[in-house]
Amino acid sequence: MENIIKDIDIISSEEAQVCDYKTTEDENTGKTKKIYIESYGCQMNFSDSEIVASIMKDNGFDTTSDFHQADVIFLNTCSIREKAELTVRKRLSQFNNIKKNKPELTIGVLGCMAERLKEKLLEEEKLVDVVVGPDAYRDLPNLVSEAEDGNKGVNTFLSREETYADISPVRLNSNGVSAFISIMRGCDNMCSFCVVPFTRGRERSRDPHSIVREAQELYDRGFKEVTLLGQNVDSYKWSPEENNKARLNKKEDAVSAVINFANLLEMVAKISPLLRVRFSTSHPKDITDEVLYTMKKYDNICKYIHLPVQSGNSRVLDMMNRTYDREWYLERVSKIREILGEECGISSDMITGFCTETEEEHQDTLTLMDIVKYDFSYMFYYSERPGTLAAKKYEDDIPLETKKRRLNDIIQKQSKLSEERNKLDVGKIQEILIEGESKRSEDQLKGRNSANKVVIIEKGNLKKGDYAMVKIIDCTPATLFGEVIS
Repeated sequence: MENIIKDIDIISSEEAQVCDYKTTEDENTGKTKKIYIESYGCQMNFSDSEIVASIMKDNGFDTTSDFHQADVIFLNTCSIREKAELTVRKRLSQFNNIKKNKPELTIGVLGCMAERLKEKLLEEEKLVDVVVGPDAYRDLPNLVSEAEDGNKGVNTFLSREETYADISPVRLNSNGVSAFISIMRGCDNMCSFCVVPFTRGRERSRDPHSIVREAQELYDRGFKEVTLLGQNVDSYKWSPEENNKARLNKKEDAVSAVINFANLLEMVAKISPLLRVRFSTSHPKDITDEVLYTMKKYDNICKYIHLPVQSGNSRVLDMMNRTYDREWYLERVSKIREILGEECGISSDMITGFCTETEEEHQDTLTLMDIVKYDFSYMFYYSERPGTLAAKKYEDDIPLETKKRRLNDIIQKQSKLSEERNKLDVGKIQEILIEGESKRSEDQLKGRNSANKVVIIEKGNLKKGDYAMVKIIDCTPATLFGEVIS
């Protein structure tokens, strides 16, 4: 049968992103089964939900934004922070209350929590029918079918090869302007606070030709911007013989031409100067001058880098197993400024209250922020995750009250830095890509400049997907305001 995507939509809430698309009816039953998907956590998870939607679409399923109408409920989960897991557990309890009156309902947990808590979710707490890890989404239709027959389904096998390169994701966010492209899966870094290597497996890179083909198809459909996604995009490495970085490093002399991240960036940028290219996330130990010079060479590669620091103190960074120190990080920032200029946007992730962190070491994070002057940051207090190296080796010895106070310190610092950085844009002329209407008024549009900052303008004759030259006339810590000059 042929499935046709219509009316693609995305609904956002504080806790999750709810995915909604429509296809044709199942030709065998005359009734289309509906799935409801919630995505928690990072862009990678949302990108995975697009892959899941595509797999299920090819097996006769629609999605719905109303879980009361669903035959199958999927929660695509994140285990990086405790709050995300608690939220998912709360949602599972709500969905199980629905299931009491609708026993045929199938409930599944996907992603990182599936890998970490499969026994608890399936056997001990009996909250779900299906548990599927990030590398086993192709098995979902079969596992859902087994669950409908009364058999619990589980597949959390971690692959050293799977990249889903042959699957065309259903574009669930579908503003028609921006799209995510997954370029790699897994992570070889063993940061002591992080569960990702244990839940997503070893690092492997996707065939670059399939990435370019997907980006070209998006551009041909009218998309104007793609974001290349990976846990650590700078360590992307692929050859025709091998996509697993660890194995490739061992036999690099015996393989044909290797494509690295700088090469991939250039390949995508060459599709069209009208296609913007972004990427996330970079790792300070891996970002190279070659990547920076490639960004400089192509105007359509956005001048913005998300470069998580986590802490400004070298001892804490060593305990976190970040494999760089404060000086290395600042040297990389200095090189970004040297090659790409002061206007290049830099953002970060930061964790306060990591094990044994002192007040003086907390101050090191604040002083590093003053030196780098981040445009914005994602800031959290430390949340111990079971199974991580930190949980095994270190005592979580910083009181919660202290963690929260230190978090407030960096939030207040970042707010001042964001306003300071935004004020530097006032009076400048920038090109922005229009993403849609402003939340404040249907008479205003919002777009983003190259540095990934939101810019609000009057609508005029512009529409979503247009490029506009804008003079920045005002700002807040979070937003720029501009007037169109062409």
